[in-house]
Amino acid sequence: MNDFEGQLELYFNALNAFDLKTVEAMFAEDAVYVSSGLSERKLGRANIIASFKAYFEEFADQVSVDDNIKLIAPNTFSSDWRLKTTSVKTGKLSERAGTQVTTFNEAGLIVHVEVRDQT
Repeated sequence: MNDFEGQLELYFNALNAFDLKTVEAMFAEDAVYVSSGLSERKLGRANIIASFKAYFEEFADQVSVDDNIKLIAPNTFSSDWRLKTTSVKTGKLSERAGTQVTTFNEAGLIVHVEVRDQT
């Protein structure tokens, strides 16, 4: 049996460390990433990682906290997040918060992420 919650915590830690190599290995090849902060959904591991890379190039000082992790369906977790970051391009400080729903396949790879900002 997989420790999906442990995998999710590893994923969050890798994101906070800007460790895209580790993050990439955690996604299934055909994963889907949806976020209200993106203009379109990202289909496939390569597109997801390219999007993360571009984001971290602009927001290189991001500090993010993920907590209140709970199982909401088989292999699917909800977590609350909040972050603070500054745009390298504009110098503008941004503070955001919301909920993320993450689903794993039986192999322990992330197959779907949906990030929702609080309104």
